[in-house]
Amino acid sequence: MSDFHLSVGEQVTFSKTVGESDVYLFAGITGDLNGLHVNEQFMSGTAYGRRIAHGALLVGFMSTTSTMMIARCAEGEGDETPVSLGYDRIRFTAPVHINDTVSVTYTVAEIDEERRRALSDIEVVNQRGETVAVAQHIIKWVPQA
Repeated sequence: MSDFHLSVGEQVTFSKTVGESDVYLFAGITGDLNGLHVNEQFMSGTAYGRRIAHGALLVGFMSTTSTMMIARCAEGEGDETPVSLGYDRIRFTAPVHINDTVSVTYTVAEIDEERRRALSDIEVVNQRGETVAVAQHIIKWVPQA
């Protein structure tokens, strides 16, 4: 599928240690100041034992990898532009704590030439190799004006 400039199995990765500043800045931007994210005292009495990062922050990291893949497949000339059509089947399977390092792997799973789309699987793992989130992402090629 040469005009898509990507192929099934192609991957990009992104890794980041989730700092306290990441959680607080994200909380301030979104207004999500829930104690799960910003109240250590409250969280010490829960099954989690300490604060957890926002799930939507992980989706932001997923967006980083989709942007990386879009940049890769936008290389070359053509009469279409690849854009994000969105995320499906997002699941948060384990907590991400402050100071955890997460690695996001974005893998092209399917290419639908007729619909001008690509479907990719996203997996987020922590420094212990535990899957903490998964999703699917859709890239769509739209005609240029």
